[in-house]
This record gives sequence, structure tokens and C-alpha cells, in this order.
Amino acid sequence: MDKERLLRTFANLVSIDNPPLLERNVADYIRFHLSELGLEVCEDYVGDEIGGNCGNLYGFFSGDKSLDPILFSLHMDTVEPCIGKKAIFHDDGTISSDGTTVLGADDLTGVAAVIEAITFIKENNLDHRPIELLFFVAEEIYGLGSKYFDYSLLKSKEAYTLDLSGPIGYAAYKAPTLITFEIVVKGKGGHASFKLKNTVHPIAIVSEAINKIKIGNIDGESTLNIGIIEGGFGTNIIPSSCTVKGEVRSFTNEKAIELVEKNIAVFSKTASKYGGEIESDFQIRIESYETPLDHSVVKRFKNACKSIDLIPNLLPTLGGSDNNNIQKNGIYGLVLSSAMNNPHSYEEFTNVKELENITKLVIQLMTSKD
Repeated sequence: MDKERLLRTFANLVSIDNPPLLERNVADYIRFHLSELGLEVCEDYVGDEIGGNCGNLYGFFSGDKSLDPILFSLHMDTVEPCIGKKAIFHDDGTISSDGTTVLGADDLTGVAAVIEAITFIKENNLDHRPIELLFFVAEEIYGLGSKYFDYSLLKSKEAYTLDLSGPIGYAAYKAPTLITFEIVVKGKGGHASFKLKNTVHPIAIVSEAINKIKIGNIDGESTLNIGIIEGGFGTNIIPSSCTVKGEVRSFTNEKAIELVEKNIAVFSKTASKYGGEIESDFQIRIESYETPLDHSVVKRFKNACKSIDLIPNLLPTLGGSDNNNIQKNGIYGLVLSSAMNNPHSYEEFTNVKELENITKLVIQLMTSKD
């Protein structure tokens, strides 16, 4: 592995603007470098379906046909603010942004690691299994790119998604269903001081309903959050409506739906109590999965970690990723920690040693005969 080349690739990727639905320039960079290495690379039309300027990239790295192929998945978008981001290298080995944007380690560390791993394998003529690569768009919008990908095109039955924070060697084998919901509480508007008997205050209804439900950790495997409350036009006006938006996550799909419906019912009952009513809707964004710990995709990961003196650590996560959609389509996988820390924040960082380690791990997985 060429450390300087790896760091240069990462810095180049970071310098490219890549908010969700605007991944074209990153895709072109990836496609150019993989094509230079002799890989077959193509792009689908998902961008047209979701309003983006780019589709998902698929790459194939031909290998030993006696070994089963493996899929590696990554995403090309970065949460905002990401325009004008740059990688700042510090003397202690950490790499951060300049503090005005995110760094984009989520998920560009993984992209850089995969490009370097394939380059190293090609340079050293190492035996490896057939490798399928997917670089998804719009992962940060509830995995839109992976949701609409045509999985019938793939041959792999096992996958590694590089998209997790934590020490290299951590891997998520279990992730939740994520449901977003919106509730519009309708009351009767009017002046804040006159004819109050003719009004029904929707914000008061929302306040009472929220006090009746549990927010945060529900039962150890489910969470509920109210993230947005919108309503009102002035301090002297009782508004006619108030909108509440939130999400539920649970390792059990049925439990997530039940939790959403239960809490919508609380809002409905509270509104009825005061003569109001509600309109509600919810969307299942991603669905839960669990990879058996005795599965070959797990065993291979553990062996690869041990071969480079990393300690494998399998854990559940309440975060979603493209692996939710991959697994939904019959491909068992893990989400691997990939040298990202404090993602989705101005304090996001990576470090040189972690970048080296995730690259070494990818090389081991690609060349494994397990």
C-alpha cells in the first residue's frame, strides 16, 4: 500500500463538492480512476428517477472464478455543509476540515480505501476473488440511491458496506427500520385575546400530546424523536394548525410501525378532546435487518481483522445505511467502520493510521480465500 497515494486520493475526493443529488463530479473521479485500473464501470439511471445529476456507479474487478464474488458498497454524497470543503493534515496524524464545513470522511475514507486497495492488488498481481463495487448516490437521503438500484444485476451474495464510525475492526451486523411521520393538528384559529371560546389551540394540543408520549429510548431497541414543530404566524394569533414531524427507529419492523401508529393515536385522541382533528402520514424509509453471527460474511471479516492484528467487534447500530437496502434484496452483509469520526458535524475527522488500517482490511477481504 502506498500511504502517500492513499492520502492524496482522499484529499482529492474531499476537495470535490458532493451534496446529495449532486454527486456527478465525484462519480467522474471514481470512474476515471477505476477505468484506468482496467475495471468495467457503468452508471445506472437512478439519478433521473430521484432528481439527481448522477446515477449509481457499478464496477467489476474480475478475479479467481473458483471463488464467490463479494460486493463492496460505498456512497458518493456528503451531508451539507460540504461546498468548498478541504482536508487539513495535522502533525498528530489527524485530518479535519477547516471548520467551516464537514470533512466528508463519511463516506470518502471508504472510497479512497477501495481505490487504493484495488490499485495495490493490481500493482502486486495479487490473487483475489471477483469483486463487485457499488458507489451509491443520495445515501444521506434515507438511502435513495440504493433503494432504487436493480439488484438483479449483481452476482454477489455477500457484501461489506464501508459506512460506520468507530475503531477499525468494528462492524454492524444489525440495523433498524426507520420511519418518518408527520402529524398536522387542526384547530380553530382566531385572535389571541378575543372570543377564545370559539377557538381551538392546536399548539396547546400538540404540547399536551407530546407530554403523553415517551421520547428517546423506548425499550432498548427502539427510539422515538420529535424533531420539527411548525405553527403560528404571530404572537397575537391563535393558529389554525400545527405540524409535528419526527421519526421512529426499531430493530423490529412491526414494532416500529406499531410505535408510530400508537403515537399518532395519542395526537388524535388529544385533538378530539378539545374539538380539533388531525391529518397524519408516515413513510418507511429503510427496513431492519440482522446478519447471523455464524454467517460466512462474518467469519471472513473476523479472520481478515485478525490477520492484520485488528480486534473484530460485532455490534448492533441504530443508524441506517445502504446495507439496509442491500440486505432487503437478499445479500447478507456487514457495515464496517471506515475511519470516520464525529460524522455529520464540523468536528468530523479521520486520521492517517485509521485510513491505512481500513485499506489493509479491504485488501485482506478482497484477497481472502475463506
